[in-house]
Amino acid sequence: MTIDAQPSHYDTYYKAYAGMPVFCGLSGENEDEPLPEDAGAVAWKLEASEFNDDLPAEITETFDWFFDNVDTAKVKAIVIGEWESSYETSNAPIIERLAASADRLPELRSVFVGAMSPEQSEISWIQQSDVTPLLEAYPKLERLEVRGGSGLAFPPVRHESLRVLRFETGGLPAEVVRGVGDSDLPALEHLELWFGVDEYGGDSTAADVAGILSGERLPALRYLGLQNCPYADELAAAVAAAPVVARLEALSLSMGSLGNDGAEALLSGQPLNHLRRLDLHHNYLSDAMAERVPAALPGVEVRLDDRRSREEDWRYVAVSE
Repeated sequence: MTIDAQPSHYDTYYKAYAGMPVFCGLSGENEDEPLPEDAGAVAWKLEASEFNDDLPAEITETFDWFFDNVDTAKVKAIVIGEWESSYETSNAPIIERLAASADRLPELRSVFVGAMSPEQSEISWIQQSDVTPLLEAYPKLERLEVRGGSGLAFPPVRHESLRVLRFETGGLPAEVVRGVGDSDLPALEHLELWFGVDEYGGDSTAADVAGILSGERLPALRYLGLQNCPYADELAAAVAAAPVVARLEALSLSMGSLGNDGAEALLSGQPLNHLRRLDLHHNYLSDAMAERVPAALPGVEVRLDDRRSREEDWRYVAVSE
């Protein structure tokens, strides 16, 4: 279930999610189509908008329709898109509704919360909340993905089944980073964090990532994405000595401020030749360092595209507001 392609925060998951076609229910995307005969063969997108006449004004209406018209006992995947005033209204009622409906969704395995475009809401305006009630309510959940860091919380949990955990943010709270590192996730294979910047709530430091880098609570981890990071050089130095790296198949320090110092730390640290992929795209490497990294790692797929000018006055991450 690990994700090979780099998901984009522009992807609103109207076509496919979790390996299944998406059915948009009440939206105009599927308005002329009958409901799928097998409710478990599609991922269901649930959304609302006060600006789109094709959608209910409140997502409560969408949930009511979903539970009244769909054989939810077979549903395996749900995508939560836009909700009313998502730029100022917390998604806590949505999380509560999903958690309270666990008995009606016994086969639910994949959930994406906040799959909306920048036109619907900039990523750092999306008002999230504590998403761990979903893990508590769904012990068989395998995939949880969240877009938006404002108001996001993730206190430490233990979950036996989760295999993919992703946070796409322009500002990831340090408390969330520590919460992930302090969680016991024995089945987790794919972990991806977009750190973002302090202006949008991304107040973490490299020290906050220590629990993740130890790998003690993540015995099955194979993909680690520490992305969109404004302190990427310091983070790379920590990664270079991190115990978790030895068991990884793929490592990403992409989308951030990585420069020559960070790349040098990676090359001077523990061997990385066991990796299948090293993703460093959106970086600030010199020409010489961009040649040196792949030369030092024969057999490893190294991604170095989207190199930024090292002459710029300041380095910026790929996704912020």
